[in-house]
Amino acid sequence: MDEKVWEKIDSLIDANQTKTIKELFASDPDRAKRFSLEAAGWFLDYSKNRIDSAMMKALVKLAESANLKTEIEKMFTGEKINVTENRAVLHTALRNCDPNAKVFVDGKDVMPGVRETLSRMGDFSDKVRSGEWKGYTGKRIKYVVNIGIGGSDLGPVMANIALTPYSKRNMKFFFVSNVDSTHLAETLREIKAPETLFIVASKTFTTQETMSNAEAARDWLVEKLGSKDAVAKHFVALSTAEKEVAEFGIDTKNMFGFWDWVGGRYSLPSAIGLSLMISIGRRNYSKLLKGYWKMDKHFRTARFERNMPVIMALLGILYANGYGAESYCILPYDQYLSRFPAYCQQMDMESNGKCVDKQGNRVTYSTGPIEWGEPGTNGQHSFYQLIHQGTHLIPCDFIGCSRTHNPIGDLHDKLMANLFAQTEALAFGKSAEECRAEGVPEELVPFKTFEGNKPTNTLLTDELTPETLGALVALYEHKVFVQGVIWNVYSYDQWGVQLGKVLAKGVLNDLTAKKPSGKHDASTNQLIARYRAAVGR
Repeated sequence: MDEKVWEKIDSLIDANQTKTIKELFASDPDRAKRFSLEAAGWFLDYSKNRIDSAMMKALVKLAESANLKTEIEKMFTGEKINVTENRAVLHTALRNCDPNAKVFVDGKDVMPGVRETLSRMGDFSDKVRSGEWKGYTGKRIKYVVNIGIGGSDLGPVMANIALTPYSKRNMKFFFVSNVDSTHLAETLREIKAPETLFIVASKTFTTQETMSNAEAARDWLVEKLGSKDAVAKHFVALSTAEKEVAEFGIDTKNMFGFWDWVGGRYSLPSAIGLSLMISIGRRNYSKLLKGYWKMDKHFRTARFERNMPVIMALLGILYANGYGAESYCILPYDQYLSRFPAYCQQMDMESNGKCVDKQGNRVTYSTGPIEWGEPGTNGQHSFYQLIHQGTHLIPCDFIGCSRTHNPIGDLHDKLMANLFAQTEALAFGKSAEECRAEGVPEELVPFKTFEGNKPTNTLLTDELTPETLGALVALYEHKVFVQGVIWNVYSYDQWGVQLGKVLAKGVLNDLTAKKPSGKHDASTNQLIARYRAAVGR
């Protein structure tokens, strides 16, 4: 980060230490309007933050000092910004709805391949949804099981739940990711082999967890249907490893590929979204892509002062690096978005959880916040106490929809009343004087006082639809990108997940060998010995 620009931000933080959000509102009648904007179907109110116009100008200068505009163009135009893996980062190409768009990587336009894959996905999903695609025994598909992990699981899970109102209700969708056998076993109890389609999502077809589950599912299917020939009618692959897919028993005509410039946690609009397309249909899937595209265009063209992903990114950096906030909370007040916090958690923490900068030097500032959250109102009866009166500063994003897909009495009014009330309570709190004026006994005043001055963003849309979901996901994707640029870290590699995977192979050998090697540390050797004794080895 630019030290001179950051010095200005630090000085503004010091100057504003005594100004609360409550006082900032009192001094500026137009504050709510000044610090809000709309983009791609979403309204952002960020007025309940510890900011004024001077702070926002300084934060925008921070983005400019990082050459953010240039970096945005590098991503959209296919430059290899994932330097450690020598790859472009082009998830934006997957949802580029301009029929004349051209995006080049190594001199080749990638858009024809993107469009061809989407078309094949659409044709296949139409066949499954209509019943034209039949299983080995001639029955139509009723159950779809997506087998993947990480981005090959979290994206489809999140989106399938989010878009349940648009799903084909006479089909059921399951997602298996954990190599814990319980995850697969409980899923197999819910499905019938003659009516099940398995989607195996692994680019290389070598991912340990995914392939272990896929092989076990294949064995189950063959046992139930009595022939290995059944595999070709009940399994499809999301992969580029044609040889491995064929060896598994899947007809390579039913293999849907994606590219090395698509990171797993950004891959929902790629072939990884096949289960979602089967669920909601190709037309609704196109609307999802349109929502992504609208937010992409806004991010690429809007000036930073009115750029929703940039503003959210800058506010996050203000709290993480200026106020020392260690975590960040996402609170969707919509049950359909129940897995959205987990989806964002992977996107953010796997992208910017880095301790070295692009030059290979250890960073001297905090990067990648600890991200978490749960749907409202459940969280209000769980962890909100700590946010309101605890010792940690936890900036929060509140997400809501003005209309519900399921109007029952006044439940939605009550849900949204809670959303708005929580942001009000966090911002303005309740003073000791207000407690006394209400007749609170003096000995209880300290316990019933709310400090307030807790920062929040509020995101509102009219209704959760495929289009608004796509825009919401793109908003958070670009927020993460901006923060990575300013922190000067590579957001699109994830070397940190590799070491444990490598070591697990050696541990597995020692768990199953006639005699363990004893080559690990004393603690790990002890745990291996205890496990072996418990399972009788």
